Amino acid sequence: MTPTDRELLQELLHAYGPGGQEDDVREVCRRALEPLVDELTVDAAGNLVGLVRGSDAAAPVVRVMAHMDELSMIVKRVEADGALRLSQLGTMYPANFGLGPLTVLGDEAQLTAVLMLGSEHTTPETTQVWQTKPDGGDRAMQWSDVHAFTGSSPEELEAAGVHAGTRVCVHRARRTLVDVGDFVASYFLDDRAALTALVAAARLLREGGGPAGDAYLVCTAGEEMGGIGATWASRHLPGDITLALDVGPAEPEYQVGVDSGPVVAYADDAVVYDKAISDRLLALGRELGLAPRAAVWESFDSDGSQAKSHGQTARAALVSLPTLSTHGYEVQHRDTVGRVARLVAEYLRRPV
Repeated sequence: MTPTDRELLQELLHAYGPGGQEDDVREVCRRALEPLVDELTVDAAGNLVGLVRGSDAAAPVVRVMAHMDELSMIVKRVEADGALRLSQLGTMYPANFGLGPLTVLGDEAQLTAVLMLGSEHTTPETTQVWQTKPDGGDRAMQWSDVHAFTGSSPEELEAAGVHAGTRVCVHRARRTLVDVGDFVASYFLDDRAALTALVAAARLLREGGGPAGDAYLVCTAGEEMGGIGATWASRHLPGDITLALDVGPAEPEYQVGVDSGPVVAYADDAVVYDKAISDRLLALGRELGLAPRAAVWESFDSDGSQAKSHGQTARAALVSLPTLSTHGYEVQHRDTVGRVARLVAEYLRRPV
């Protein structure tokens, strides 16, 4: 990972971007993409869309997408003692985040809270703790077991603009990139690492020759909530191809290692991806010496497969960044972002 890419990735990790409230992430992406694209706009769905014009009118128009939103929480209700009961935005469990500091994005102010279960030094009387103990109920922690301690009264929370529907995120204190040998780790590499690769691909196009056809680089909204932004963009932007960038599980069941090259997905839970595009991506990856892998994901979907399954794109493909502990505290090889950027840039130059 270049110093420029690492700096951008850390800035993206520190920006809060729960589904439907990706403003801070969009602003970071806007500043990064602005000098690298020919046009930059925000559409009605909240997607940031950068256009890099191609040189060949006969070449296919390609929409490359990486999502801005992160796994987060939403306030279900405010209790009489000022505690917040939470639901999930995206698919994960309290253990994926761990107990610890949160940021509550009130309409008038941001507040710090703490995700709590309760004391382990309790008996069956403290039901939510006992049910999760190995010598108690021995079941996984659920959202109904935990709450956010705010240290504020309901009146103070109301003044800060906290109510049902307010977004709650993992606190910035827990979003700093950590080096682990040849790897980097943090919450929310999904999908901030892919956004970094998208910007890096734009930089490669600017420095080393542009795309064959027009390329739309789309930072999408609401992927974790069903591919909302990608579906909208695929419907309204020119072209028939949606190429998604997202993390992918580095797991033995898929024969994907965390130190492998870009992963070209041939299918996931929602669709079978376009074989000709996947074959082309795999061939280019081998030509570039990126050691790409092919995979069929299960328990997975993406901007590309959501757009195709809703009939909003004729053709879809997915390049994944191999990642350990997806939807948890995630780990990637330090070269993954650069490898994916090189593959995407080369595909845009030579799509067929």
